[in-house]
Amino acid sequence: MVAVTYSPGEALEGFVTSLAEATTRPVEVVLADNGSTDGVPEQVAARHPHVRLLPTGGNVGYGAAVNAGLSGAPGRYALVANPDVHFEPGAVDELLAVAARWPRAATVGPAIRTPQGELYPSARDLPRLSTGAGHALLGWAWPGNPWTARYRREREAPRERAAGWLSGSCFLVDLVAFRAVGGFDPGYFMYFEDVDLAERLSRAGYLHVYAPSAVVVHEGGHATRRDPHRMQRVHHTSALRYLSRQYPGPRHAPLRLALRAGLGGRMLVSYVSGRVAAGARFQRRADDVGSGGREAGA
Repeated sequence: MVAVTYSPGEALEGFVTSLAEATTRPVEVVLADNGSTDGVPEQVAARHPHVRLLPTGGNVGYGAAVNAGLSGAPGRYALVANPDVHFEPGAVDELLAVAARWPRAATVGPAIRTPQGELYPSARDLPRLSTGAGHALLGWAWPGNPWTARYRREREAPRERAAGWLSGSCFLVDLVAFRAVGGFDPGYFMYFEDVDLAERLSRAGYLHVYAPSAVVVHEGGHATRRDPHRMQRVHHTSALRYLSRQYPGPRHAPLRLALRAGLGGRMLVSYVSGRVAAGARFQRRADDVGSGGREAGA
């Protein structure tokens, strides 16, 4: 498995130790390190023989670091996860069991619970202009608006199902499929690299499966808290890169200009309002995950 580290702090030790109960299989953990200065990745790798440190040469971004960590990885499946994830017992083995039920699945993602017991909407539809615009404009002030609800699918009870894309904070990936589409696009420094990967895999005929029978806890927000304004700029830049690529060519030039203006305006509003790190509040508790309903794979 691969975790991208950038001065991860105390969370990394909990991440590594939680794997012991998450799977009965032996696991090699690769820490693709983007230039940590806290010494934690080195300390954790020294304490745990199954953990290997892989310096990437600098802060190359999330997708590029994952690509480096998965280069030459053996076997059919690998786990990609943020270093502030805590695996609940049996979570990794359950992801593998779900992958076996869905032979066309390129990625399988668990239910992601916040430390406050909320269910993070990690299995969403691919963003489209209609739902994306409504979500971007209204999500802060009206989290339950129909566009956000449709995009994040939070009104559905958690169940095993296909999704448009899965959060890159934790998922199981089929390495054959991953390599077939060239892995993550390193042009995304952070954010939307998981959306872009899912869209390319979908075009190649693969599926993305949400598996709420597997549960992880994700603290989240480390990068945003460290440099919130920069991360907000990166988020909007990545959104523009992704959406602009969905509408290529001269005839879509006016639309791309409108997207640039709209996303730029939204970023300025986030600065002025002081809600730099804020998104739409989560709408569901995580009380009913861990035994999720099953749907036959395709």
